[in-house]
Amino acid sequence: MLLSDILYKVNIRSVAGSTGVDVNDIQIDSRKSKPGSVFVAVKGATADGHQFIEKAIENGAVVVVYEDSLLKTHDSRLTYVQVENSAAAAAYMANNFFGRPSEKVKLVGVTGTNGKTTIATLLYKLFTRLGYKCGLLSTVENQIGSAKVPATHTTPDAISLNQLLSQMVKEGCSHVFMETSSHAIHQHRVTGLQYAGGLFSNITHDHLDYHKTFDEYIRVKKSFFDSLSSAAFAISNADDKRGTVMLQNTNAKKYYYSLKTLAEFKGKILDNSLSGLVMNVNDIEVHFRLIGEFNAYNLLAVYGAAICLGEDKQEVLTALSVLTGAEGRFDYMVSAKEKVIAIVDYAHTPDALLNVLATIKKLKKGFEQVITVVGCGGDRDRTKRPIMAEAACEYSDKVIFTSDNPRSEDPAQIIKDMEEGLSAAAKRKYISIVDRREAIKTAISLAKPEDIILIAGKGHEKYQEIKGVKNHFDDKKVVKEIFEILGK
Repeated sequence: MLLSDILYKVNIRSVAGSTGVDVNDIQIDSRKSKPGSVFVAVKGATADGHQFIEKAIENGAVVVVYEDSLLKTHDSRLTYVQVENSAAAAAYMANNFFGRPSEKVKLVGVTGTNGKTTIATLLYKLFTRLGYKCGLLSTVENQIGSAKVPATHTTPDAISLNQLLSQMVKEGCSHVFMETSSHAIHQHRVTGLQYAGGLFSNITHDHLDYHKTFDEYIRVKKSFFDSLSSAAFAISNADDKRGTVMLQNTNAKKYYYSLKTLAEFKGKILDNSLSGLVMNVNDIEVHFRLIGEFNAYNLLAVYGAAICLGEDKQEVLTALSVLTGAEGRFDYMVSAKEKVIAIVDYAHTPDALLNVLATIKKLKKGFEQVITVVGCGGDRDRTKRPIMAEAACEYSDKVIFTSDNPRSEDPAQIIKDMEEGLSAAAKRKYISIVDRREAIKTAISLAKPEDIILIAGKGHEKYQEIKGVKNHFDDKKVVKEIFEILGK
């Protein structure tokens, strides 16, 4: 493809060399550059692509796209394009290079702190059940029809993302459902995509290690809705105190879902138990297999999106009633002998943890203990550590603080951060066990018949990252093994 064709919509400052040059691919990783590549020097959170321009040229790059005005050396055989923002340029160029794939499918983006994975996964499962070939881009996995593609980030980089969307178009997908993280919005990974609609779940304390302030986090989420076209729909949670703010400047058609107030997509919980939710949805009574108030919100969001995409409400509710959620989201197992319930959940924010514990409280018959195993990730927002610890202690009978993914940090220090500021009552409820397997084993040992154990923080993840190494670790598998070993 000609360079001039893939520069459409890019905010260019200057060009040195020809834009009539043929290019074979676009790269933001200099190591992947080869003869005929365009190398885009992107300033990342940990590395600056401008430092690797020479390496990209050595590997065969024929075009360099950059934003840093300090770049002095120019090879007359190459083309240099200076742009306002390299990350945005990479997104527009990838979109053009892969034939603007988002315009050839109905792309729905899901953003918010909690619920993104469940909403996107349910939409994928629902539309597949309704007879469409669909794509899914999520934290747990990416899917093209029935084929699974491993997921490394909540939202892939702009080049990988457009390549995946292009594959989905080639495979005949008509709908694509995508988690759209605040990092992806801020880093321009989704810039240039055409969305059929956007969904907002909720916004709570998270990612302040990256966004620095809560106001900035809100602003970034809101910018996703600000960018939607008038042909798109925007659906927001009316019960979230920032649900209205999210849509206040969007050009898209606005809709709301709610359990507590008037909304286009209105729900009421009639029963909530381990056998599922019974809800009234827009005056139709439905039994769902999912559990908990947080899933009632997720189901309303999915129902709303399906109606906005032109589906029949009765068919949608019938199909939704038999669906299960995403892996690692309120996944529960019951031990064979003592009927101990173990729940594995991805809850890694204070609000997500509170939601899960509130759901467990509503499921209790009255006499069971709630034992929570929880940790906090290393190299991430430290301010939420004591908040999560306090939440776990307040809503559980016993708590075990343990390792999550400590990454480069000392797991014992992470636990000390969690312990800071705990009330006297909370301090009487917890013990600390750094080794996650031992912590889970201890929780199961402490459990009496029909007690409920929550193992929070990792959910679907099949690894534990310690000092840069991903060691195999699967909470669900560990629970099953220990149930058997202890004869529970």
